[in-house]
Amino acid sequence: MKKYLLDVWEILETLIIASVSILIIYKYIAQPFVVEGASMQPNFYSGDYLLVDEISYRFEHPERGQVIVFHNPQDTKEFYIKRIVGLPGDKVVIGNGTINVNGQQVNQSYLPSGMPTSGNETVVLGKDQYFVLGDNRIVSYDSRSWGPLNGNLIVGVVRLRFWPFNEFKVFTYPNATG
Repeated sequence: MKKYLLDVWEILETLIIASVSILIIYKYIAQPFVVEGASMQPNFYSGDYLLVDEISYRFEHPERGQVIVFHNPQDTKEFYIKRIVGLPGDKVVIGNGTINVNGQQVNQSYLPSGMPTSGNETVVLGKDQYFVLGDNRIVSYDSRSWGPLNGNLIVGVVRLRFWPFNEFKVFTYPNATG
């Protein structure tokens, strides 16, 4: 009987340690995210499974061109995925189908050639504010609609697409200006 109880305790101990480890990883380090909708096409499609790095932004600041997951500014229970175009202190100008940040046209090599950005606005970002856009500019609900994103709403940066398997990709982000 004593051996049986020791075996049960060993199994329970393993399950508890595994559960706590998974919870810590999920809450503080990385978590899966499923893309819903067409706002990031052609780079991300509805149903793509991504791994979101939640820890990097504790040690470094978000960079222009990174794809991030964040809480919807109008309903924090929802999550959005968008690309950072403007950083704190930047002057973002949208007009004539283009985006200029601090007087330089934004390099949008991640978009299909000739895809314009609709809108006509100028925004100067405050401290801890970001200007984010969906890659599918025609259908994206983004900073052009609800304004700058406050940094405290950012969950993390997209690092990996692991589903579908034939679209597996690790993401690196070159600076998108210039």
